[in-house]
Amino acid sequence: MSRLPLGLLQGFVLVARSGKFSRAAEQLNLTVSALSHQIRNLEERLGRSLFDRGPRGVTLTADGAQLLDAIGHHFEGIEQALGRYQNRHQDAVTLSMLPSVASSWLVPRLPRLVAAHPELELSLHSSAEVVDFDREPTIDCAIRYGLGVWPRTKAERLFGEYIVPIASPSLVRRMGGLPDTSLQGWPLLGDPSGRWKDWASEFGMPLPSRYVARFDNTESLQRAVLEGLGVALGRLVMARSLIECGALTVLCKERMRVSEAYYLAYPKRSELHCGVTKFREWLLAEAAVYEAGLVEGGPLPA
Repeated sequence: MSRLPLGLLQGFVLVARSGKFSRAAEQLNLTVSALSHQIRNLEERLGRSLFDRGPRGVTLTADGAQLLDAIGHHFEGIEQALGRYQNRHQDAVTLSMLPSVASSWLVPRLPRLVAAHPELELSLHSSAEVVDFDREPTIDCAIRYGLGVWPRTKAERLFGEYIVPIASPSLVRRMGGLPDTSLQGWPLLGDPSGRWKDWASEFGMPLPSRYVARFDNTESLQRAVLEGLGVALGRLVMARSLIECGALTVLCKERMRVSEAYYLAYPKRSELHCGVTKFREWLLAEAAVYEAGLVEGGPLPA
């Protein structure tokens, strides 16, 4: 077999990392058709199928995974070695985070980032999916919610999260005003074995015999609350903008801290990225001010 062109292998690595021909083709400035042809050419020359094609993207076959394991780190080394010569990218930072957290927490603070670092170019990648830095080489860092442990990723804690009972103003009116701490007789949304059980244990609230509805994702749950279906335990960071504009009402002064928190996460390749370093320092300072307001139990800081 003749020596394989480096371009064929680069195309393979980018498709393997992203799981999508369209995303890899964009990075290579190729059409999807041209990149697909290159991959077919590579598979024919190797005599092996490297990808299983599906309606939502591609996944590696066993042979494809073995090839990526053998050559992927070499391309990462080349990218890191060339990075020092690409100064025009050093002030460009691509950040991934949940759309709801971006709109409620980060975006209101961006004017202060621009004032502190006018040279930075921040590209915000809003997604509900947890970014895989190995498969998304164009993303430099992410703000994630969880316990702070992700494979091959450094995570620095930003601030914690609290939950409170929230409802729509229309439901509060229908129920005759704000409740006492027991929420007795109020329609509750959620899972009796989840957050409500923890809330009841911490604040001595009796649990109801039934719940109005359950949801498998936060966005649907919050939508149901906005429509006046019932009361949910909402995360303060995500609900903040809706509380401030009057679309949601916090039903009591009690708040419960949860074990999950928000973290700045980034791969090893971003540790020497000048733009990421500046953004990280600014973000940690903003998070410290915000955390102090939450710990004191006062109103959410702007």
